[in-house]
Amino acid sequence: MNLALPPNIDLAALYRDSGIGEVLAELDRDLVGLAPVKTRIREIAAHLLVERARESLGLASGAPTLHMCFSGNPGTGKTTVALRMAEVLYRLGYIRRNHLVSVTRDDLVGQYIGHTAPKTRDVLKRAMGGVLFIDEAYYLYRPENERDYGQEAIEILLQTMENQRDDLVVILAGYASRMEVFFESNPGFRSRIAHHITFPDYGDAELLDIAERMLATMHYRFDADSRRAFADYLALRTRQPNFANARSVRNALDRSRLRQANRLFARAMEGAAPIDAAALTLIAAADIRASRVFGEPLAPTDERAASTAASNTRAPDTPDTPDAQRPATAPPG
Repeated sequence: MNLALPPNIDLAALYRDSGIGEVLAELDRDLVGLAPVKTRIREIAAHLLVERARESLGLASGAPTLHMCFSGNPGTGKTTVALRMAEVLYRLGYIRRNHLVSVTRDDLVGQYIGHTAPKTRDVLKRAMGGVLFIDEAYYLYRPENERDYGQEAIEILLQTMENQRDDLVVILAGYASRMEVFFESNPGFRSRIAHHITFPDYGDAELLDIAERMLATMHYRFDADSRRAFADYLALRTRQPNFANARSVRNALDRSRLRQANRLFARAMEGAAPIDAAALTLIAAADIRASRVFGEPLAPTDERAASTAASNTRAPDTPDTPDAQRPATAPPG
């Protein structure tokens, strides 16, 4: 007796029709570096595409687990990648809405008895059908505070991640070392996470590329001197505490723009001639070298890992704050 062979599946056509190639191309175009991350996202996308093909032939072995963990230092593109991942999942039909809800502990944990459960369930309701992105997820667990209500939020999240995994994808994010401690303390999370993706720090050349892209979107530019000045800035700033990759680059550029505006305004008040677009768009070397970073002492080692270690050992109830909001004792841009 001859058994009928199943129909063939054209994976290339399925890939084209899904449109995920466009999303992956945007990821490559919009994010500098992050080669290991982009590779993992492509691998996950390929796996999910094949699972769709298997499902169409009746070969699926159940819905794949899609919950993820993005670990790495601040400013390494975790939120951007989560948005692209949500779009991939949507285009392949694994979520019903191209929708990402980004939250932190404060959105989930209440301040008094009976407050946490409704807060957490409200967030889950808003995220249902899409992706829930929990930044600095380790702050949900505070064992040093016996009156903390984070454990209640954790229990609700775990139950939802298991019982409604066909309608919600959860992505946890935060520092690598703290996430590891979090998983050790909450093994239920580890068992529900299918994909762990590590986001590396950017190199100095990549950070300079990021800076120039940011400036271009704001209609500013470097010249040769200011580009060299910003490269010197990065060589110093990445060796100082609390460096946050692209986030710190943006803060540094914002301060340089303030110095440029003050410089141009001061000259105008001194009677300088009217200025043209070239002057209004140029960040000069002086606008960068005025940063106190050039006068700050360096960390005892050239390795950025020292700065990362310092950040990772901060008190667990101290939130990660963008450079522009840090106390004046933090190295300015």
